[in-house]
Amino acid sequence: MEEIGRPKSWTEELASLVEDTGIRYTGDDHTLSGLSTPSFELKSAMEGERVESESESLKDQMKGFVKAWGEIAIELGKGCKDVVLQSVLTDDSYIVKKTKGPCRVVAGKLSVLNDFLPEDRHPVHAWPVILSVFLVALSVLSLNIKHENTPIPLVQSHPPSANRILLPDGRNISYHEQGVPADKARYSLIAPHAFLSSRLSGIPGIKSSLLEEFGVRLVTYDLPGFGESDPHPNRTLHSSAMDLLHLTEALEINKFWVFGYSSGAIHTWAALKHIPSKIAGAAMFAPMVNPYDPGMTKEERSGIWEKWTRRRKLMFFFARRFPRFLKFFYRRTFLSGKHGPIDKWLSLSLSDKDQDLTKDPGFEEFWRRDVEESIRQGNVKPFIEEAVLQVSNWGFSLRDLQVEKKCKERGLFDWFKNQFMFLSNEVECELVGFLDPIHIWQGMEDLVVPSVMSEYVTRVIPSAIVHKVANEGHFSYFYLCDECHRMILSTLFGEVYDHQDPLERSVEEELKHFDYKSIV
Repeated sequence: MEEIGRPKSWTEELASLVEDTGIRYTGDDHTLSGLSTPSFELKSAMEGERVESESESLKDQMKGFVKAWGEIAIELGKGCKDVVLQSVLTDDSYIVKKTKGPCRVVAGKLSVLNDFLPEDRHPVHAWPVILSVFLVALSVLSLNIKHENTPIPLVQSHPPSANRILLPDGRNISYHEQGVPADKARYSLIAPHAFLSSRLSGIPGIKSSLLEEFGVRLVTYDLPGFGESDPHPNRTLHSSAMDLLHLTEALEINKFWVFGYSSGAIHTWAALKHIPSKIAGAAMFAPMVNPYDPGMTKEERSGIWEKWTRRRKLMFFFARRFPRFLKFFYRRTFLSGKHGPIDKWLSLSLSDKDQDLTKDPGFEEFWRRDVEESIRQGNVKPFIEEAVLQVSNWGFSLRDLQVEKKCKERGLFDWFKNQFMFLSNEVECELVGFLDPIHIWQGMEDLVVPSVMSEYVTRVIPSAIVHKVANEGHFSYFYLCDECHRMILSTLFGEVYDHQDPLERSVEEELKHFDYKSIV
């Protein structure tokens, strides 16, 4: 008996619509199991489906959901395909009208190749198979040639070898000396290194005999966090200049030449700005300047950026806007524990002469040892700091180094003083800027630091002397070149006379250029 007021389910409603014949059967269970009314069968089927649906697990439901969406996606793809076939690839479409003629011509010229196919193979089915096999074979051969037969050298660890001094803030800075000892040196040359380099670079491959011939004491040091130098908690270009000053004071160097190569030049620029009284002159090779310098013209900026690869442009963008992203790239290149090609590690495009040099075994050995020393601490932070320094606000402009005549401004007090005391009306003036020589060597085929950068330097610092080197790249004139090194030292310090003591040469040169009229 049905409960009064209880609503019927949809299965009960459906079963009630089926006519009951009124026939009843009695007997054994096996007899009843074989005979039933239609309403009884429908109710049993509905109840079975309800039990089955209630017992269906969440996993089965998810499978059904995914299957349904898969069918929908397939139908959607078929629909898109039909739309493309009916609208784009019809004879009246723009694409077919433009490509039908050229494709017919090309197909006609290549149809002669069909004669080489088997007679039982249609060209439409044969050529895709042939091309696919060809591409797969070419890819396999390429992988075997480039990777399987070229072992990747691992980064080696080396015992500490640097001299160290303690800075006033408690940090240690490591350095390396070449050439003549301090008591015999005519000239002191201090060199901060470039990005992904160390104190071991200096002037790559320069011979000790050449340094001794010119009486040069060459001192190179590790920037904070590189090599064996302790990191700096808040590094800036001003702190870089102060580190250089403390280093020279600890080594008892009163006056010195500063030497900058590539991105190491940014520390040279900082030294010229912040400690000019300690510097006798500057020598720079393909000097890096801030590519975002607001003083550049539109033509100068475009002339720089167009020489760089997309990856390098991206690195500069990240360094300026999102420096934390650089960690991802550095960990997968030079901090991965494996050596790699210099152009990939630094995202560089190299000239033909640079490419030939980087394949030289001597260069590879020098480069790998320098990189191993640079990443000795395995810390990515110093490299990010160095990249940011290149493209951030330096706190000064290269125009500040330009030699200019600055006169003292005359106020109202000075005017009354000159009027009533009958003093001279001459205004006191002085020269400002960096007054000592700046020599720049620039390879005209350099794609790493384009020659436009040096042209910009000479525009804002007219006193800088630029030596343009034809047919040379970024590395070819600077690395492992004995003739180049001799020419550089001769330009900076003058010619050396054979069998003549450095002190005697100094006295002779001073007498030769002495102006006797000044004492008359």
